[in-house]
Amino acid sequence: MPRPNEKPATQNRTLTWSGAEALMYQQNLLTLTERVISQKIENRTIHQNLFEILDWLPATFVDLLFIDPPYNLTKSFNALTFREQSTAAYAEWLETWLPKLFRTLKPTASVYICGDWRSAAAIHLIAEKYLIVRNRITWEREKGRGATTNWKNSSEDIWFCTQSNDYYFNVDAVKLKRRVLAPYTDANGAPKDWEQTENGNYRLTHPSNLWTDLTVPFWSMSENTEHPTQKPEKLLAKIILASTRPGDLVFDPFLGSGTTSVVAKKLGRRYTGVEIDLTYACWAEKRLARVEQDPTIQGYADGVFWERNSLQNAKAQPRRSRTPRVLPLFEEPVEKKRDEK
Repeated sequence: MPRPNEKPATQNRTLTWSGAEALMYQQNLLTLTERVISQKIENRTIHQNLFEILDWLPATFVDLLFIDPPYNLTKSFNALTFREQSTAAYAEWLETWLPKLFRTLKPTASVYICGDWRSAAAIHLIAEKYLIVRNRITWEREKGRGATTNWKNSSEDIWFCTQSNDYYFNVDAVKLKRRVLAPYTDANGAPKDWEQTENGNYRLTHPSNLWTDLTVPFWSMSENTEHPTQKPEKLLAKIILASTRPGDLVFDPFLGSGTTSVVAKKLGRRYTGVEIDLTYACWAEKRLARVEQDPTIQGYADGVFWERNSLQNAKAQPRRSRTPRVLPLFEEPVEKKRDEK
């Protein structure tokens, strides 16, 4: 955010609001006082401490559970601060609440759990006690401070788990469109497994568990907020498209500024989010309200994910229907780097 009396940069699109807006969005938030049915919390943001309402959440209503808890490091989230612990203590903390979330899952549900190298051992240990751990995704985050006595931390992890062997995964929905640098042709000179276009040669590739095509939100992107550990919308789009069908319900118990719910809404899924911080919860409501005017998911176009810095379709066309209008481009960061998560 700009300093007091300092005007923001011309292209600064970080989310802001007036006091009147804040009051309006606060009125949209839901507070639970007893056990509820799933219909009451569908497409809502719950402003509450997750650990106080775990027993009030409905059973077997979730198709996709996306969990982005505080990582095992000292980090402040407005008035709340999480303190780094030993690996054993962090694992013990996870086990006090994580298994309680699993009763909300349908038998066919998928679970994605976020972490980093500090929390990796604890997350894997607890996850495999209650779920089938199928993979660990590593994604590159180019932001973060450099280090002079250690390797710069530029990656985070996401554990992909399922309740059972009966689960949904749509690989065709999450293929990545990459530039072809060495195009092979068949005996007749025709492209082999790639497409020739006016803007270059491209190939659709199967998604791997190494994601290097993401951009952490920054101030010239319309999805950006002042949340210190905001996930990119493109990251959630990959997960939601791979592991849910249209109309499925996506649940995020640490919603933050609302990225999971926003992307679920853009992609025609139902959503529920829980967020303890009032400011973040209101940001989520404002972002959800803006989806009707801007259903953009940067980096996802024509039903495929584009690699970073692709110059295809430099400007999105005006919205003509309820189908999400999307931008394949990434604007590279020009501000100073944020603290890493």
